[in-house]
Amino acid sequence: MPEPTSLADNKVMSRMRQLLAARGLDLPAGPIDDDPTPDEPGHPEYHRRQRIAVALSRWETATPYRYQQATATHPQVTAWADRAVADPRTAGILLLTGPFGTGKTHQAYGALRRIAEAAVDNYAIVAMTAPDMYALLRPGGSDHGIQHEIKRLGSIPLLLIDDLGTEKISEFTEEATYRLLNERYVESRPLIITTNLPARAPGQVDLLDKLGDRIVSRLAESAVIVPFSGTDRRRDRS
Repeated sequence: MPEPTSLADNKVMSRMRQLLAARGLDLPAGPIDDDPTPDEPGHPEYHRRQRIAVALSRWETATPYRYQQATATHPQVTAWADRAVADPRTAGILLLTGPFGTGKTHQAYGALRRIAEAAVDNYAIVAMTAPDMYALLRPGGSDHGIQHEIKRLGSIPLLLIDDLGTEKISEFTEEATYRLLNERYVESRPLIITTNLPARAPGQVDLLDKLGDRIVSRLAESAVIVPFSGTDRRRDRS
């Protein structure tokens, strides 16, 4: 019967009020707000902060010391990062081109940091130079084999390949690059590439010369190309 329980509760509350009043204290009236605060589990803001903390920790682990303070400032780079947050399947490839020391790698890591700070649900990245990537994909470069590594690098939510085009062109580098880019292309996963070569430059060595038609075709269809120019900042600081 609910009524006797209610009466008993009222008597208990009345007795508590009497005891507190005798000590000069008041018992708050009405219901108590026991909803979690932003600093407590269960509150959306708490879990948003937790996602950011985890993502930034992963970003820091994947980022070389020199780029630990990297932030994206180029408008096209920040716009791409925001698209990768809103809908990774439509972000496509961010291709940063230009001479040595013009800030491409800094902006690339900054873009990855911007995504981490957006509290995405599943933040995981691999960042490597193109020579390291080819070393991994060569026969014997991985205990798991090239097919496993292509699938792993193809399925990671975010991938950065730095200094693409620095390797001498060969049947192996062209095939490995195409397989990896195609894996991400067909699954519409975000990819950042930096290169010292121009995308297209008649009379100069460009990406077409280094990577071949199949790869450049993929890049041309789905890449946002952001050219960087200027002098080598590393030399300017020396």
